[in-house]
Amino acid sequence: MPRHPKKPRRLVADGRAYLWTLRHSHHVPADGRSTDCRETLTLYPQPAGTGGPLRIVFADGPDRYVPGGAPMGSGDVGYVRGGSLNLHEPGAVRALLDAASARGWQPGGRRAVEVDGWLLLEEASAARARDAGPAGP
Repeated sequence: MPRHPKKPRRLVADGRAYLWTLRHSHHVPADGRSTDCRETLTLYPQPAGTGGPLRIVFADGPDRYVPGGAPMGSGDVGYVRGGSLNLHEPGAVRALLDAASARGWQPGGRRAVEVDGWLLLEEASAARARDAGPAGP
């Protein structure tokens, strides 16, 4: 049975549990053409009430891509010439969480924190590549 796409997923990192969601949003002006596409990855420290959520936002921009339909897959974000991640993969979410923590985000903070995901992408992408190890023979 497939997972419901809007149901939060669980991630455990360094002994702490998080629920995480991924949402796509955009602005549709009167002409009907979607603009300002963005992916928002939100991590909620658990148990509920023990910390404010971390929102990692990837907004469309020059030399960047966020999913907005074919040919990109759902959850794919990256630089046209650089790092990329699929935000549906738990390992990518963990790498972004680690990068945000390395830059000072504390899961016990009471307020929601929003971070520009592009500032974390290269570090997280490099960590994913290291974790994947060398390709097979």
